[in-house]
Amino acid sequence: MSVLFFSIVATLIVSLLSLIGILFITIKPDRLKKILLLLVGFSAGAMLGGAFLHILPEVSEELDMLIIGIITIVGFSLFFIMEKVLHWHHCHKTGGECDVHTFAYTNLIGDGIHNFLDGVVIAAAFASGWQVGIATTLAVIIHELPQEISDYGVLLYAGFTKSKALLYNFLSAILAVLGAIVGSLIAKQVEMFVPWLLALAAGGFIYISASDLIPELHKEKKMSKALLSFFTFFLGICFMLLFKIIME
Repeated sequence: MSVLFFSIVATLIVSLLSLIGILFITIKPDRLKKILLLLVGFSAGAMLGGAFLHILPEVSEELDMLIIGIITIVGFSLFFIMEKVLHWHHCHKTGGECDVHTFAYTNLIGDGIHNFLDGVVIAAAFASGWQVGIATTLAVIIHELPQEISDYGVLLYAGFTKSKALLYNFLSAILAVLGAIVGSLIAKQVEMFVPWLLALAAGGFIYISASDLIPELHKEKKMSKALLSFFTFFLGICFMLLFKIIME
C-alpha cells in the first residue's frame, strides 16, 4: 500500500508540472528560450546522475553487471525506437519544414505514453526503496520541467488557445498516475522484474540525456553561453551526487 501511495503522490506532483506553462504566458519567446536552455543543461546532468549514481548502483545489488549492461542497452535502444515511431522529439522551427498541427496531436499521444511509462518506472523505483524512488522522481521532474514548457509552446504554436493547451497537456501528463498504479501492481506481484525495469529506465534516462538534451546544448554558438550551459549540466550531476550522499 505504501508503494502505491507514494507512487501516486509522486506522479501527481510530476503531472502538475504540465501546468507550468501558465507561469510563462507573459514571458517573451526570446527570453523563454534562454531560460529553457539552462534548464535543459541541468536536466541532462541530472538524468545522467540519476542513472549512474542512483539507479544502476541499486540494481547492481540484485543483478550481474553483464546482465545490467545488456538491459541498459536494451532500454537505450527501446527509447530510440519509440522516439522514432512516436515522434517524441519536440518540433523545432526549421524553415517551415515541420507540420506543427499534425505534430501537436502526435506529440500529445507520444508524451502520454511516455508519461505512463514514467509512472511505471517511479512505482518500480519506490518498490526498490524510498531513496531510489525519490531520486527517480526527482530525475523525472527535472526532465519534465523543460519538456512541459516546450510542450505548452508547441500546442500554442499549433493554434491551441492557452486554456486548451494547458488542459490537453495536463490530460497527457496525468497518465503517469495510471502508470504508477499499474507499476505498483507489477512491483507487488512480480518483484523479480523490478531491477530489470529500473535498468531499462536507466537506459532511457541515458538516451534522453545523450540524444535529446545534450545536442540542444551544442546548438549554442556563443562560448560564454555554452560554458554557462555546461555549468548547469555539471550542476545537475552534482545535485544528484549530493542527494546520494545525503541519503546514505
